[in-house]
Amino acid sequence: MLATILAPALARRGIHYGWAMVALTFLTMLSTSAAMGMPGVLLVPLRTEFGWDASSISGALALRLLLFGLVGPFAAALMLRYGLRRTVGAALAMIFAGLALATRMDALWHLWLTWGVLVGLATGITAMVLAATVANRWFVARRGLVLGLLTASSATGQLIFLPAAAWLSDHYGWRMALAPAALACLVCLALVLLLARDHPGELGLPAYGETRVTAPPDRNAAGGAVRLSLSTLAQASGTRVFWVLFFTFFVCGLSTNGIVQHHFIPLCLDFGMPNVEAAGVLAMMGAFDFVGTILSGWLSDRYDNRWLLFWYYGLRGISLLFLPYSTFSLYGLSVFAVFYGLDWVATVPPTIKLTASTFGRERAPLVFGWIFTAHQLGAATAALGAGVSRDALASYLPAFIAAGVACLLAALAIMAVRRPAPVAVART
Repeated sequence: MLATILAPALARRGIHYGWAMVALTFLTMLSTSAAMGMPGVLLVPLRTEFGWDASSISGALALRLLLFGLVGPFAAALMLRYGLRRTVGAALAMIFAGLALATRMDALWHLWLTWGVLVGLATGITAMVLAATVANRWFVARRGLVLGLLTASSATGQLIFLPAAAWLSDHYGWRMALAPAALACLVCLALVLLLARDHPGELGLPAYGETRVTAPPDRNAAGGAVRLSLSTLAQASGTRVFWVLFFTFFVCGLSTNGIVQHHFIPLCLDFGMPNVEAAGVLAMMGAFDFVGTILSGWLSDRYDNRWLLFWYYGLRGISLLFLPYSTFSLYGLSVFAVFYGLDWVATVPPTIKLTASTFGRERAPLVFGWIFTAHQLGAATAALGAGVSRDALASYLPAFIAAGVACLLAALAIMAVRRPAPVAVART
């Protein structure tokens, strides 16, 4: 394994191998989230070529978001049972296969199978639960910063690929627009197989910020992935903190992935903005998201995470309510992109930190997997609901306004968390 050669070489230069794992995870999450975000550009070309209505396409995309979230808690258990390297490698191979098969689709059920099932399941494995697993296994110090970096990669990857995809779609067709994300996933598959390790103890290293080497967990002792995930849910669901975070993260998905990622470009097209320019505004959100989420990780190490979430949800809600008043000019949407982008996924680092402080370091990824399920339930609700709104009311705006109101409710709900004492989640 190249990791056994690279780790000592980095150590001689004062660099912990955990940072190499962060870089590898960053690239993986960026590439796979790019595959997740492609439908935002392709929704209109698919309607044009096949004559499918917005509700039919949105249903397949809602299934993708639902599976993306539902697989989260089981992904954490699979990484614990079979190892991060094998689990993530299999997911990357599935994403590449799903994108390749999608270029051959000519019936609606093909969309449901490729993007709905294959891409939905596989990207759920390489999403926020992967970030939580790497951060909790490899880091004690700087964990909030690591979570900020990895979270930023996930949302930014969905956005920075979009201008290129929009240009390719306009000039060479929507099938060619899938190529950058597919190739990026293939490169990451090779890097994961060559460089990834499951635990710092495999390299004889302590976690960053610790001095004692901890042995990797016994995979056989973890038990079955399904049983482990469900038993964790049964124990975590007995706490008020879990349900508050579950609700607020539902709103997080409702107001980000589900509505803006999928329907922002079609919304702009309805108001006369060209496809490439609308994708450029989304890319601008991605740039500000990168800054805002890393800053959020830094803040989550230093300040009360409840108050951070209060302000994040509140400001996101205000920005969504402002959107109808932007006049959908490039200037107005640029103002929206700055404020919304800074807050796109800034909620993730403090949510994971609250989960870890409540349920413990070892089981935090498993519990967060279930909380992340709520995120994708919200995203699926918004993806389908906005499509129905467009078909029934000839406008996406009611869905965007509803998402803004939901964010204000989430800002109030998070204050129900009152510095919970750690709750031990027993081993299975």
